Amino acid sequence: MAGCCTHFSERELAEVLGHYQVGTVSQSYPLSAGNSGAPKMVVVSDQGKFLLKRRAKGKDDIQRVGFAHAVQNHLANAGFPVSAVLAGRQQGSTVLQLDNHVYEVFRFVEGCRYGGSAQETIDAGRQLGKFHVCLNDFQFPWQPSGTGFHDSNSVRKYLKSTPQALSGTCESRQKPDRKVLNLTETLMTLYNDCSIHVNELGFDSWQRQVVHGDWHPGNMLFSGNRIVAVVDFDSLRIAPAVTDLANGMLQFSIVGDRPNPADWPDYLDQAKLIQFLNGYREVIELQDCHLQSLPALMIETIIAEAVLPIAATGFFGHLSGVNFLEMIVRKARWIDANGEKLAQAMKA
Repeated sequence: MAGCCTHFSERELAEVLGHYQVGTVSQSYPLSAGNSGAPKMVVVSDQGKFLLKRRAKGKDDIQRVGFAHAVQNHLANAGFPVSAVLAGRQQGSTVLQLDNHVYEVFRFVEGCRYGGSAQETIDAGRQLGKFHVCLNDFQFPWQPSGTGFHDSNSVRKYLKSTPQALSGTCESRQKPDRKVLNLTETLMTLYNDCSIHVNELGFDSWQRQVVHGDWHPGNMLFSGNRIVAVVDFDSLRIAPAVTDLANGMLQFSIVGDRPNPADWPDYLDQAKLIQFLNGYREVIELQDCHLQSLPALMIETIIAEAVLPIAATGFFGHLSGVNFLEMIVRKARWIDANGEKLAQAMKA
C-alpha cells in the first residue's frame, strides 16, 4: 500500500475504490490542494465525479473524522452547500480504515475560488449564519474539544516558547533576540487584555455549539458570487458561535497581497469586514455584548493563528517567523486602536 507516500499507487487506488459504489471508473488524476500530506484524487466514472482523499497522519483520528462526516451529512440534509460524503459498501460507514490509513470519498463539486467581490463576501457571512443555525442543536455521541483561541493557556505557552524557536536549532541554540522578545511580550499583553475584556462581557455564559473553526476564503468554492461548497471540517469544535464570526470577519478582511509580510499594511479592509458581518446578520441577530466582543476576539484569533506554527517551526508556512510576527503586532495594534470605530461601524 502507500506507506508514507504523498500520492496514490494504482494498487492502492483500485483497492480503496473497491470499497465504494462509484461505478465504472473512466479517469482519475491527482488534485493538488490543501495539506500536501493528504493526497487527493479526482475520480470520474459513469456515476459522476468524486474526490478521494487519504487523511494525513495526525488528522486521521477515526472518531474526529466520523464526527466531521456526521456534521457534513447533517448540513447536506438541511440543504446547506457541502460536498456529500459517500458511504462504503460494508456497514454504511463513511470512514474507511485500510492498512493503517484512513480514507474518505466525496461527491466532487465544481466551483471557483473567492474573487473578493462584495456579493461573495456577504454570502460568506450569510452562509456562516446558516451553518450556525443548522448546527444549533446538533448532537452526536462523540464531541470534539471545546478548546479554542479565546483565553487559551496553550496560546500563552506558545507565545512564551516562540522567542526560543526563533533563536536557532537545538544544536546551535542562541539567546533569544530582544526584538523577538519585545514582539511576543506585546502580543501577550494584547492577548491577555482582550481575553479579560471578552470575559467581562459574559463569554462564559454564552451558548456553545458546533462551530467550523476555520472559516476562511480558501475553505469554500463559489459560483455566481454564491458559495456552492464549504470544505475542510478538520477544525470543528464546541464554542460560542461568535468566535467563528470573529475569525471569519478577520479572514475575509485581512489585507496581505505582497510576498513579504513585512510589506503588508497595518489596516484591515473595513468594507469587507462589514459586508461579511452584514451577511451574517441577515440570518442571526446579534446581542450588543457579542458585537462589543468582536474586535477583541479578532485580535485573539490573529495572534493564536500565527503563534502556533511559528513556535513549532520558526516559520509561518514558508514565511519568516520574525517578519510574520511583526506584521501580526501591527495588525493587532491597528484593530486595538480602531476597536471603537469598528464597533460603531458594526452597530450601524
